[in-house]
Amino acid sequence: MAIVKPFKGIRPPKEWVEQVTSRPYDVLNSDEARAEAAGNEKSLYHIIKPEIDFPEGTDEHDPRVYPKAAENFQKFQDKGWLVQDSKENYYIYAQTMEGRTQYGLVLCAYVDDYMTGKIKKHELTRRDKEEDRMKHVRVNNANIEPVFFAYPHNDELDAIIARITAGKPEYDFTSAEGFGHHFWVISDDKDIRRITEIFAGIPSMYIADGHHRSAAAALVGDEKRRQNPNHRGDEEYNYFLAVCFPDNQLKIMDYNRVVKDLNGLTEAQFLEALRQDFNVTCKGTEIYRPDRLHNFSLYLAGQWYSLDAKPGTYDDNDPIGVLDVSVSSRLILDKILGIKDLRSDKRIDFVGGLRGLGELKRRVDSGEMKVALALYPVSMKQLIDIADSGNIMPPKTTWFEPKLRSGLVIHKLS
Repeated sequence: MAIVKPFKGIRPPKEWVEQVTSRPYDVLNSDEARAEAAGNEKSLYHIIKPEIDFPEGTDEHDPRVYPKAAENFQKFQDKGWLVQDSKENYYIYAQTMEGRTQYGLVLCAYVDDYMTGKIKKHELTRRDKEEDRMKHVRVNNANIEPVFFAYPHNDELDAIIARITAGKPEYDFTSAEGFGHHFWVISDDKDIRRITEIFAGIPSMYIADGHHRSAAAALVGDEKRRQNPNHRGDEEYNYFLAVCFPDNQLKIMDYNRVVKDLNGLTEAQFLEALRQDFNVTCKGTEIYRPDRLHNFSLYLAGQWYSLDAKPGTYDDNDPIGVLDVSVSSRLILDKILGIKDLRSDKRIDFVGGLRGLGELKRRVDSGEMKVALALYPVSMKQLIDIADSGNIMPPKTTWFEPKLRSGLVIHKLS
């Protein structure tokens, strides 16, 4: 059973929501955040990327940066740019991209559910990245940015959400990237009670995006519990901020690869090496997109190729072996190109699906990269199967879009 609770959200007044909210901290660098926040003292970047308030070139992990985040968070509250709701609510946050809308419930998830594995992960986290986010949570005593969860879809929750979203949203705007953001407050006690009860019957939730934020939020909550001699179990620090979407509304985009060289092979030798494990078909100069599992698209020397993995090169009964990320890593990146570690090898880079296959072509045509590989996207079912089996996905497997807008609502830990 998943334990969730409503909370007194801290959020911007309606007239300032577009000025306050921002993209997540980890999708842009300091210079981009500085440019986006230019001339806007209300931008959340002053809290989530406070290095922008120091001279250019200041490291985002500089010890002065974290206290600045807390100072700015307090300032936003003092000036009324962020205001705490007077009662505990749930919230609905919907996102629209390319005509498709997904509806998430904004709630507090239980730290213990993360620690005991009821909140399931599919990625490894890096300790340095966890520690960075933990400092941010500690210094602000708040989850400034939510994590992105999926849950097994539930008809009754769908009906509650549909009824509430038929009414006028509290916030409704389109961000600069062209995504629609819509937000409702669930303040009716009967609805709040029922949502809590329904989640109590849901066996697991799944981290879709934000593994480092989830780890940091849960670890700080656990730390506070151990530091409090009068710990009761109902304190606000026992919970952290999440937006939970039904699994049947989420779509994972492709996450593609570009490589700098052919590991000493000529183009002809590389294509010949591929033919050992793939049926290789030249598709000419028109962009070719993989259209099914175990079909890949390759761009090399101005030509697109279709690669079909031969039977016996993959294992559809293994939750990891079935993934095209695994097949391509093993048979192309490792076996032919000599790339053993996707996390650390400097010869490879990754391109999220939102940028399109044209971006792969551009990076090869420019001479920066030698070859590009496009993969058929992972399904939510594959993600859930992997998380349920206790396995970890290979690096750079899933790309979720749109990203959650930060600053729509914040959760204080006390």
